[in-house]
Amino acid sequence: MHTTNKHSFGTNLIHAKTGIDGHFGAVNVPIYQVSTFNLEDETNGGRYDYSRSGNPTREALENTIAQLENGAAGFAFSSGMAAVSSVLCLFEAGDEIIVSNDIYGGTYRVLTRLFSKFGIKTTFVNMTNVDEVEEVISSQTKAIYIESPSNPFLQVTDIKSVAALAKRYDLLTIVDNTFMTPYLQQPINLGANIVIHSATKYISGHSDVIGGLVVVSDEKLADEVKFVQNAFGAILGPQDCFLFLRGIKTLKVRLDQQQQTALELAKWFEEQRDVEAVYYPGLKTHPDYELITEQANGYGAIISFKLNNDELAQHILKNVRLSSIGVSLGAVESILTHPATMSHASIPKEVREKKGITESLLRLSVGLEEYEDLKEDFNNALISFQEKAVTK
Repeated sequence: MHTTNKHSFGTNLIHAKTGIDGHFGAVNVPIYQVSTFNLEDETNGGRYDYSRSGNPTREALENTIAQLENGAAGFAFSSGMAAVSSVLCLFEAGDEIIVSNDIYGGTYRVLTRLFSKFGIKTTFVNMTNVDEVEEVISSQTKAIYIESPSNPFLQVTDIKSVAALAKRYDLLTIVDNTFMTPYLQQPINLGANIVIHSATKYISGHSDVIGGLVVVSDEKLADEVKFVQNAFGAILGPQDCFLFLRGIKTLKVRLDQQQQTALELAKWFEEQRDVEAVYYPGLKTHPDYELITEQANGYGAIISFKLNNDELAQHILKNVRLSSIGVSLGAVESILTHPATMSHASIPKEVREKKGITESLLRLSVGLEEYEDLKEDFNNALISFQEKAVTK
């Protein structure tokens, strides 16, 4: 198992042992833009032979994320959904996976519309209630899949308790750790077997690269995921690996600032009369505040908030100036998302609304802009809507 206990997390971001050394003193791992490696001879292949099976730049990223998550091995894929799908390839027809009810739309889609074709059953449950999770475990159940905090309502699952439950029933625990990153939360330390990241988000941090990462807790799982990665072939290219290695070095300083601003903004949103509800686990009013304080090292920088009416939500989307309007998150720029038509659009309307994902819900990924500027931007949008209503 990879460990980086000698130094603090921020130092390990810069000095993780990539396993790739000896390149004329280069302080960064070079980009090995190569498909094929020259073999020593037909009976004695080198460390690498073909970049689908292994590439030095990709290996450096994989070793880095494994160390940061305290796992046995890491794997880099061409997107977050490629990472999710490759993990789901560990299962077979007749298997059942219990999944968080509040989950990213792309994960919902791939479970219900793709892997369902191969006989893999999904059962959605309120993952914040461990008793409810246990109630739906059957003889076909093979894994429990957690998003914590969840997307988009930032619900927090007691990962340690769910992982302990899974262990009693000989199930795998899979955690999507995209919102928190290994800086704020390390699910393997809490008992999880597999950790997934859409590295496109905070690991990159700059909206310039797409990729997914997987970390596993033991060598047996490492062999299984490695087989899928090589056989399925959804690997991350060396240029993109280089960008992730670069982005990850500033993960701590970015999140420190983003979290500080997110908490201030969440408190401000709570005070606005046109905001019906604010979902941010760093607020003491959040029902899971004590749990996340105990199991994580921070609260993240994602805020969801529900407005008093749908028209106001559309007005804000059209009138904010500092936040990009888009489907992603975790970048240096703030990104405002309308889940019903963007991140969760692939969920059928009736299912979305039952989950509470209505037209009036917005999700904000807080970037590195100054708090006062972001507050003023949203305040101006709210005021202009109020003035518009008065003139009608």
